[in-house]
Amino acid sequence: MAQSHRPTGPGSGARSAATTKANRGDGLLRLGAPPVAATALTATVALYMTLVAFGNITDFGTNQQFVQHVLSMDTTFKDPDLMWRAVESPALQNAAYVAVIVWEALAALVLLAATWFWITGLRRDAYDRARAASTVGLVMVLLLFGLGFLAIGGEWFAMWQSSDWNGLDAAARNVALAAFTLLVVHLPGVRRAGAERV
Repeated sequence: MAQSHRPTGPGSGARSAATTKANRGDGLLRLGAPPVAATALTATVALYMTLVAFGNITDFGTNQQFVQHVLSMDTTFKDPDLMWRAVESPALQNAAYVAVIVWEALAALVLLAATWFWITGLRRDAYDRARAASTVGLVMVLLLFGLGFLAIGGEWFAMWQSSDWNGLDAAARNVALAAFTLLVVHLPGVRRAGAERV
């Protein structure tokens, strides 16, 4: 039977304890490493988008009213110079709402896949697929809440004028979360596939 050779002599016990402590410290550092942070943030946005899409599908009517009021501009100041922009057709309003739900569901699926790529990439220290999928999903979220809600809903349909049907604060939070996650995903500390360990 092969015997393991442990270091002997003065100070060997201290060296062993120091090695164990260093290994524990390395584990804590890895927990705070950019790839782990990118994984956690991507998973957070993925779960959020999944719940948003699920909520809109299972409780279709609540946010359907929101979209209808925003597009019809019926709770704005009703400035004649702006009201020509209103969309009053129920068919178009519902089509817009369904398009939003489909976009949310697609973004959620992409981000869920990205989360899986991050998890598997952590084992191999390879993140190219995870970074690419996260970028696509996060840009989809930015387009939905930035372009769709802040720009088009907030400015074109004057949602900022409504006290009852105003989603600008929530949209801004979603844009901030997606943008911050995108920055972390592209931090230099997130090594590319095949990069040498330091």
